[in-house]
Amino acid sequence: MTIGIVVFPGSNCDRDVFWATKGCLGIPTRFLWHESTDLENLDAIVLPGGFSYGDYLRCGAIARFAPVLSSLIEFVNNGGKVLGICNGFQILTELGLLQGALTRNKDLLFICETVPLLVSSKRTKWFANFQYGEEISLPIAHGEGRYQCSSDVLKKLEDDDSIALRYSKNPNGSINDIAGITNKAGNVLGMMPHPERACDKKLGGIDGRGILEALLGN
Repeated sequence: MTIGIVVFPGSNCDRDVFWATKGCLGIPTRFLWHESTDLENLDAIVLPGGFSYGDYLRCGAIARFAPVLSSLIEFVNNGGKVLGICNGFQILTELGLLQGALTRNKDLLFICETVPLLVSSKRTKWFANFQYGEEISLPIAHGEGRYQCSSDVLKKLEDDDSIALRYSKNPNGSINDIAGITNKAGNVLGMMPHPERACDKKLGGIDGRGILEALLGN
């Protein structure tokens, strides 16, 4: 089992993810430069947080054209698991692998704090280590984490049980308190909170471990 972490110019959480997966969980992990198209021998891919390409146009809007992401689409279509964290979530929506969009927080401020969240999907294997409705705590750090979508998309997400994670106390104005969603197939998860920052007791919590361990599951 090997995990690949995509590194874009401007990524700043790639090494945090590496420490969590390799250092804390002992999962073989390697970095993937954004110009690479070789995803051979990888079982799961992580798109980390940060400011890919400086977010100069719009969060994730430039990153979606990176060569590695053309291979990522095929990887997903073949059932490969992909986790997008923060900027990675933004990239997945820009790429069309997840529906909706991430926009400026309701108060137009950058938020950096640990927040309570609710596991909100009964079907997703990403949260198999938790109970439905269980409250967990994870850090967030974003200025554009307000999830928005049309009423039709929201209904589809609810009908497909694709809303994986909700804020207990909505910090950014996301519709329906959404903090993370999956695609219909369930092999792609996008989330604004940072599980990689909650894998070591010395950092204050380990609720993120259960999510990253799901990268190993079928």
